[in-house]
Amino acid sequence: MVDLSQYLPILIFLFIALALSSLFVFLPMGVSYLTGTHNPDAEKLSEYECGFPAFEDSRSQFDVRFYLVAISFIIFDLEAAFLFPWAVSLDETGWVGWGAMMTFLGILAIGLAYEWKKGALDWE
Repeated sequence: MVDLSQYLPILIFLFIALALSSLFVFLPMGVSYLTGTHNPDAEKLSEYECGFPAFEDSRSQFDVRFYLVAISFIIFDLEAAFLFPWAVSLDETGWVGWGAMMTFLGILAIGLAYEWKKGALDWE
């Protein structure tokens, strides 16, 4: 016969994790329901992230500049993510690491100049 009592700590851990995660999800929702004001008006329901109404015909065209800005943000966000570990380990990588990063930054600078020349950064 198998002794299942060795799985009791795992079961307790899973129960506590489920209770805490439920608490972290439902407690803020309950507090906001009890203390918050629920007065949706035109300003609260207006589009603030994308710049165009969200509930239109799904086949309507919209400006591609939103995608260009998003792609530019991702590219330069990744650049910043690569710069920090490079700066921390520069004493170990030496001139080879410095040259590789300068090549990387040069490619990004060329990309930025290309975006600028094509007008992707112009907003009307």
